[in-house]
Amino acid sequence: MDDEVPTNEEIDAVVRSMPWWLVLVWGLLAIIIGLMFITTPLITTYYLVLFMGVYWFVGGIFTLVSLFSDKSNMGWKIFLSVISMLAGIAIMAQPLFGSIIVLTMLVFFIGFWGILIGGTKLYEAYRSKDAGAGILGVLSIIFGIILLVFPWGAALALPLIAGAFALLAGICSVVVAFQVKKAQA
Repeated sequence: MDDEVPTNEEIDAVVRSMPWWLVLVWGLLAIIIGLMFITTPLITTYYLVLFMGVYWFVGGIFTLVSLFSDKSNMGWKIFLSVISMLAGIAIMAQPLFGSIIVLTMLVFFIGFWGILIGGTKLYEAYRSKDAGAGILGVLSIIFGIILLVFPWGAALALPLIAGAFALLAGICSVVVAFQVKKAQA
């Protein structure tokens, strides 16, 4: 990995080449999605998961169709396309149940990930005698265990948390868009 820090001139060149309006559109969309998750979390999650089901189904079809032009990794492509189509059909057939399952699986994933990261931080703290990493490790493990013990509550809170993050990211993107526009002037 290269740990070089970019110079101010390099950063300025990147900012000047960035389309400010694209950052603005991205920010406004994030604000809209964030507000939707905060004001109507269940309906927004329902339609997002339904969209995901359609996306998986169509993606599976395209993966199968791609076999006509590229037969490499044929077994994996068939396997992945069948799994994608089955998951898409299952979610489209039962979108409410699919929403609950998807959110709960995501909570379990985040919980296990928190425990894994926490263990890694504890090991890092032990090796480097870093109390800060140790505290982060313990907090991460506690967070992971809480998610695994209360997955349903966490699954219900997840859309609100995602909405808050989307809203914050959208506001930051709008501010950055106007800063980029000002820098380009």
